[in-house]
Order: sequence, then C-alpha cells, then structure tokens
Amino acid sequence: MSAHEIDFKIIGDDLQMVEIELDPEETVIAEAGAMCYMDSTINFETKMGDGSEANKGFFSNALSSAKRVLADESAFITHFTNVGGKKARVAFSAPYPGKIISIDLREYDNIIYCQKEAFLCSAFGNKIDIAFIKKFGTGFFGGEGFILEKITGDGKTFLHAGGTIIKRELRGEKIKIDTGCLVAYTKGINYSIEKAGNLTSMLFGGEGLFLATLEGVGTVYLQSLPFSRLADRIIANAPSEGGQSTGEGSLIDGISGLFSQRWKSLMIKSIPNIKLYNISFFWGVTNKGNKICKNL
Repeated sequence: MSAHEIDFKIIGDDLQMVEIELDPEETVIAEAGAMCYMDSTINFETKMGDGSEANKGFFSNALSSAKRVLADESAFITHFTNVGGKKARVAFSAPYPGKIISIDLREYDNIIYCQKEAFLCSAFGNKIDIAFIKKFGTGFFGGEGFILEKITGDGKTFLHAGGTIIKRELRGEKIKIDTGCLVAYTKGINYSIEKAGNLTSMLFGGEGLFLATLEGVGTVYLQSLPFSRLADRIIANAPSEGGQSTGEGSLIDGISGLFSQRWKSLMIKSIPNIKLYNISFFWGVTNKGNKICKNL
C-alpha cells in the first residue's frame, strides 16, 4: 500500500521534536511512548503491527511484534489518526539528546537499514521490520549486534540518533567508523568489520579491537555521540561509581553529601533488588533537600 503524505516540522536544536501535520483521515505511526503533544482531533490506538499489510491476521501481527522486541523496540506501535474535519498536529520527541532526521524512502529505492532504537515515527503505509546480519564477526563486533531495523515503503520516516548526525555519500569508497557510530545506510552499502590496526593499537589505542567498515555505492548516516558512550561517561562520573560532584565545595555540602552517601549505601544493602533509577530518584531528592537547607 502507498504511504500517507505527511507534512512535518523539526523543532529545536539538540533536544529536538518533530511536529507532524495530518490531513483528515491521515495517520502516522510511532514508537510507543514517543508522543509529546497532539491536537484534540487526533485519535490514537496501540496495535501490534504497523498496518502496512491490511489483511494480516493475529499471528502475523504477533510475529511482527516479536521481531520488534528482538530489535530492542516496543512490541507495540501507536497509530495516530486525524479524525477531525481539518488539519491537526501531533509531535514526537527524542528520548535523549541528539538529532532527528527525515528520510524520504522514495529517494533510496524504498528501503533503508538503521540501528536498533533509531526509529521514531513514520508515515502510515511504511513497513517496520528487521534484518539479520549474516556475517558472524560483524554481528559480534560490529556494535549493532545481529539485528538491524529495516524500513520499507514510499513515504517519509524519521530517525533519531545521539549528538550530531552526519550524512556521507559513498561512490565506491570505503570508510572506517567507530562500531557505535552507525545510524543508517541504504541499499548498495556493504557493512562489515576489520581489525583496528596492529596489536598495540588494538589494546591501547582506545578504539577497541575492531572498526566497522562501510563500502559501496549509497548513503550512510553517522552519529557523533552514541547513547552508550554518553551513558558510560555519566555512570563513570556518578558519585556512586567514585566520581565527584562539581560546584559543591562547601563544608555543609561535604557533610550532607557524606550522610547522603551513607544513607544510599544503607538503602542498597537493605533492598538488594532495588533498581538503579529508583536509587537515582532518591539521590536527586536528597540533593535537592541539601540545596534547600543551604539556602535557609
């Protein structure tokens, strides 16, 4: 089926959202939980499939959902439809700092491959599927695992990635990239890996044991800051991991921080299965309390 024609506007710089304008009866599909705001005439419904194949039964939709889970996406896709008599808008926001890009699949032979979790939203009629990486080494060391997302159709789709997104047009060249920096590539690109130099470079060069390679004729999208790299830096500088808070050098902050650390340690020992985000929540509340006390 042909994808719906949608108009859009990307808002913001590094914490972006995309606002989709829908004509009456037009639909956009999106990753569950991505919606930021919508007009009152937008009706949304969560489904197991993307709706690109109208005659698919329950088991086919269940299989599609299982494939999405393998790609680290939600098992469900939310459909947003304008049920009013005039244009209406719905907006979707990115889950972490980075950029949103729009891709017209008609410009890339109606298909594009992208990293897991890159999909944000798409025009209704495009098919969201997965593709398996057949090369054993690439699957293990390429940074994307053995599964990529595959989006096919003739409409617009929107991807999100960390930092700045760079577009490269390859005309038979080969480029080497960090294994986490790949966002998407088109048909005609061969995705593989190779050793990161000699043994000394592999062990002490800081780039890992392998680099990803992209070669062929097509388009490649790269990201400057993979989310995994950002998360590693945050965790490494968290006080619970030995890092230090900056800008808190007073005696009161030092004493209150000592009690906060002690209290958090007791919480961890008392509730061994408590999740990290709960710890982070209590830690944030404690820090806010410290700042309030300091201002009294």
